[in-house]
Amino acid sequence: MKFDSRENMKADNFTLEKYFDRVGYNGNASKDIVTLTDIMRCQLFSVPFENLDVQAGKIVSLVPEEIVEKIVMRKRGGYCYEVNGLFAMALQELGVPYIFVAARPMIYPVRRPKTHMALVVDVDGEEWLFDLGFGVHGIRKPMRLTVLDVEIKQDSDVFMLSKSNENRYLLKALSEGEWANQYEFDLSPQEWIDFVPANHLNSTHPDAIFVKKLLVVLHNPTGREILIGDTFKSVVNGKTTKQFISMENRASILASKFGLVAPPQ
Repeated sequence: MKFDSRENMKADNFTLEKYFDRVGYNGNASKDIVTLTDIMRCQLFSVPFENLDVQAGKIVSLVPEEIVEKIVMRKRGGYCYEVNGLFAMALQELGVPYIFVAARPMIYPVRRPKTHMALVVDVDGEEWLFDLGFGVHGIRKPMRLTVLDVEIKQDSDVFMLSKSNENRYLLKALSEGEWANQYEFDLSPQEWIDFVPANHLNSTHPDAIFVKKLLVVLHNPTGREILIGDTFKSVVNGKTTKQFISMENRASILASKFGLVAPPQ
C-alpha cells in the first residue's frame, strides 16, 4: 500500500523537543521500528488515557494546537483522537509515513460504529499497527500487519492480529484465559476531519462509555493503573487488585496515580 505523503497532522506549537520532554524520551530521533517502539512506550507510560473533559461536560477539542497545549503544556492526557493525534504529530516531524484508520470497537454486546482511531505506520516498507489510545486492553508495542494468528506477548499481556475477512483486521487480547475481540479495521485512509462526528458522539451521547463514567488508564512496564467510576484497579504482572474510591478521595487518586487535576465542572 502506498501511503499518502500529505501532511496529515500538524500543529504550530508542536516541537519534537517539547514532546520528547513531555513523554520522557531521551534517545535519538531515528525512524527505525526499535526507536518508534521506544517513543510509543514512553508516551504510553507518561500520558494517561482519560476522559476528564467529557465528564466535565465538554466536547473534546480536535484542534491540533489545543491537543498540544492540553497534553504537552498542561500535562493532561486524552482519549484516542488526542493521544494518537499527538503521536501522529511526532511521526510527521520525524518524516515517518502513516495513515489514520477508523476502527470498530468489538467490546460491546451490540455492534457499534467505527468510533475508535488508530494508526498504521510504514516503517522501512513494512506496515505496523500503532495505538496509544484504546484504554484498558490497548496494545503496548506496535504490531506488524503481516504477522497474523500468532500470539504476541507484550510485557504481561498477549495480543493477536487476525483477519475477520479479506480486507479487515481484527485485534484480539487474551483476557482471563480467553481471546476477546477488541476492534477491527481496514486500511482505508481517513483524514483528521473524518473523526469529528465520532468525537462528538463519544463526547456527548448518553450511551457513550465516556459520558457514562470516568475512565482513566495509565500503563507502566509491569501493567497499568485504572480508575473507572468509583473503582481503582492496579494490574501488576497480570494480577489485579481493586479498591473503592469515594468522591472525596478521587482528586487525590487522580493526582497521585495519574498526575492529573480534574477540570472544573
